[in-house]
Amino acid sequence: MKNILFIHQSAELYGSDKTLLLLLKNLNKNEFNPVVILPFDGPLKVALENENIEVIIAPVLKLYRKLFTPKNVLNFFKEIKIAFRIVNELHKKHQFDLIYSNTLAVLLGIMFAWKNNIKHLWHVHEIIEKPNLFKKAFVNLLSLKSNTFIVYNSQATKAFWEVNQRIKNKGIVIWNGIEISMPKIGLSEISEIRTNLFSSQTNEIVIALVGRISRWKGQMILLEAFNNLLQNNKDIKLIIVGAPPPNQENFQYDLEDKIAQYQLKSKVTIIPFQNEIHKIWQAIDIAVVPSTEPEPFGMVAIEAMIAHKPIVGSNHGGLTEIIKNNETGFLVTPNSVNDLVTALEKLIQDKSLRNEMGEKGYLRVIEEFSVEQYVDSFDKFFKKV
Repeated sequence: MKNILFIHQSAELYGSDKTLLLLLKNLNKNEFNPVVILPFDGPLKVALENENIEVIIAPVLKLYRKLFTPKNVLNFFKEIKIAFRIVNELHKKHQFDLIYSNTLAVLLGIMFAWKNNIKHLWHVHEIIEKPNLFKKAFVNLLSLKSNTFIVYNSQATKAFWEVNQRIKNKGIVIWNGIEISMPKIGLSEISEIRTNLFSSQTNEIVIALVGRISRWKGQMILLEAFNNLLQNNKDIKLIIVGAPPPNQENFQYDLEDKIAQYQLKSKVTIIPFQNEIHKIWQAIDIAVVPSTEPEPFGMVAIEAMIAHKPIVGSNHGGLTEIIKNNETGFLVTPNSVNDLVTALEKLIQDKSLRNEMGEKGYLRVIEEFSVEQYVDSFDKFFKKV
């Protein structure tokens, strides 16, 4: 039995949270014993404990942009003492064979691994183009000798970070996976969701963007495209599902202001994060991932595809490895309102095209992004290391 300490930067159920939950739910518990550290309580903690996985709440030493102020630096050093005390006790109990840090945001894993000479694996879910200082810092961290292995979630992520030989020798790509058996909901429940949650009319085609409301996820550019689409397509509805990161509520305020400016309150609905997101996917018609910066992977794309929905996504990053252009959806020029309008209009006006692309997307997920392939790849990798 190999003991692995998993450290993660959140306790929600967005992209990287879901990939960790999926891995730990399906990991062979006869061979691997996972212990998880999260920074706070939340739905991920509940879901992991439902799988009888030990979860500890502790500082994960998260790196963030406002860290470098006197007050925050002081708090960071206080958290180091607290975190190391907790992990030392866990290590005495479990004698960890490997520390797995999920996302670059957490520094506890690499620091504890270095001090205690334990193998460390960084599962990289990010492409960080700016600020450049952060990019350089993470390149240096990934190249450390104490960071033994790297797993990237896409070829795009791997290509972005492999800028020196010390990093190139460490990394492999394992695509994220998804559970194929999405719980099905009936037509009556779909109708109820569309009416009561989406506030959409029966004849409206529902376009959806699911994800963090942030600077680069593309909510603003999609809103502009949607406003243009309304000139020739009256029976459409836009829903935006998600919330901003903590202390970044200004992104949602700006979005709401723009909706009011366009006079679209009856046509655009912002919905908080939903635990049963599979119901949302089954109730929409078209999924959009209009990220203005490269998505490292694009988990929402495969979630929509498993629900038989066509995708319109930006033609960069991990989305180019998921979406087959003109087959499972459309890849459009990043930051191009005109391209978004053109692609969405094709799908709005052609139900048979929506159905055809949705079916092809479903088959692609089964072939390339199943949970079995995802977990099997990690199982083999853990045995190897």
